[in-house]
Amino acid sequence: AFPSWLAPVQAAVIPISQNFLEYAEQVRKKLLFSDLRSEVDRRNEKIGYKIRDWETQKVPYMLIVGEKEASSNTVSVRRHGKGDLGSQSVDDFLAMLTDEVKKHTINN
Repeated sequence: AFPSWLAPVQAAVIPISQNFLEYAEQVRKKLLFSDLRSEVDRRNEKIGYKIRDWETQKVPYMLIVGEKEASSNTVSVRRHGKGDLGSQSVDDFLAMLTDEVKKHTINN
């Protein structure tokens, strides 16, 4: 399990269903624009299966998106090993993860 600054994939964007793939892609573009490594889970699987799969891959953050998140421009954040951290705006999550990465790279 790599720390977030070193992980090959820092955040997995997981849509609840295929209906929210477009919003998931928008979130990923914002992450990429902020130089954060991410992937969108495009598989047509149940949400519980996707979350378990990403948890076993030890990705530091999972961003769950569905109807509520798409309508309010938020993401539901899960941290590897800690579970659900609640809902945050996309910009707040970007600021938090960017700050986490910068703190480590500045200190080392």
